[in-house]
Amino acid sequence: MTLTVKRTPQGADQAGSGMVWLAAWPVLAVFVLSNAPTPLYIVWQRALGFSSGTLTAIFGCYILGLLGALLVAGVVSDRIGRKPVLLPAVVAALVACVLFSVANSVAVLAFARMLTGIAVGATVSAGMAAVTDVGGPERKRLAALAASSAMVLGAGFGPLLAGILSEVLPGPTVAVFLVEIAVLASAFVVVVRLDLPNGVGGRGPWVRVPSVARSGRTAVLLGVAVFAPGITATSFFLSLGPSVLSHLLGAADRVLAGAVAFAMFLGATGIQFAARRFRLRTILVGGATSTALSMLALVLSLSSASLPLFAVAAVLGGVGQGLGQFGGLTAISASVPGDRLAEANAAQNVGGYLPAAALPLIAGFLGDAFGLTTGVTAFGAVVAVAAVAGGLLVAVHLGTGAAASAEDATASA
Repeated sequence: MTLTVKRTPQGADQAGSGMVWLAAWPVLAVFVLSNAPTPLYIVWQRALGFSSGTLTAIFGCYILGLLGALLVAGVVSDRIGRKPVLLPAVVAALVACVLFSVANSVAVLAFARMLTGIAVGATVSAGMAAVTDVGGPERKRLAALAASSAMVLGAGFGPLLAGILSEVLPGPTVAVFLVEIAVLASAFVVVVRLDLPNGVGGRGPWVRVPSVARSGRTAVLLGVAVFAPGITATSFFLSLGPSVLSHLLGAADRVLAGAVAFAMFLGATGIQFAARRFRLRTILVGGATSTALSMLALVLSLSSASLPLFAVAAVLGGVGQGLGQFGGLTAISASVPGDRLAEANAAQNVGGYLPAAALPLIAGFLGDAFGLTTGVTAFGAVVAVAAVAGGLLVAVHLGTGAAASAEDATASA
């Protein structure tokens, strides 16, 4: 049985909008897992005795799995359909939950993180495209909002839930994954029952760097220019953030670590709803500005040992990611044909997650060699420069007459 919407004059629009949000549930469910381990790293680090560099390497396995999935998932999803990609993605997430709950070595943690990355990469490509499919041509902007906000809300709720459950229930590294198994099971049922289109076939290799239809290349480029620094900033707070809180700011409480991550993604979610009627140029330039300010606040929080300033930095980083992601998805959905949509989504995420994998990893090993403060400061400077450059690119390109007209067309989609 599939979930379908019978179009009737009365209530059709409301029912259709509801289906868009239901289609976003699997995206949210998988992204709850994506960052659930964040406040638990300190527990595993203490039990298994690994360094900050090893911690960021474990996080890097997540990005590696995600990027590997992006090389396949977008093409497969467009060719044979969303369900054949989404259902295995949910299963991979379920297996990762089991591994996290029994992890007794760095190798098991790394493999669980890689499986999580695979699930997230497939969901980013096929899941977000599925939300757009369900929305149809008349709800492109709503679909971009639903998919993007489900991603960031899930990503924020996971660490908050993990932090709370690890403090109030026995088995600090087990409870959250048992809850997540139930959430993922419900997502599996939703995917099975959704009425999604079949793939459209195609030629060329199945495993490849995602390519973008000519009409959508500018949209992907501008999205990556802002999304990449934003997702790199939030990746830092998710990987090294708990270590900074514990070792530099004297705050080792797991609920606090989860709450900071939740606040970061709550900011990312809230700003997308607030910006849903903004012009594309405003959305993307605002995202770049927020990311640059986040890195400034991060560096200042270390020099002043200020926990509130660190939290402000995290929230600003979330706002930067949220605006970059929403702006990119909005532009892509308005300019890329439906049969290339998943691959275009994958292309934007490859461009964003490559630096999100490399720069926190480098910062972690710099911290091991020269001190955590030095590693974090260098990271903040590089990401701030990248964010400013991305904002300038958007401002210049969308400031021209032709580009402004294209922007207006995108904003009205």
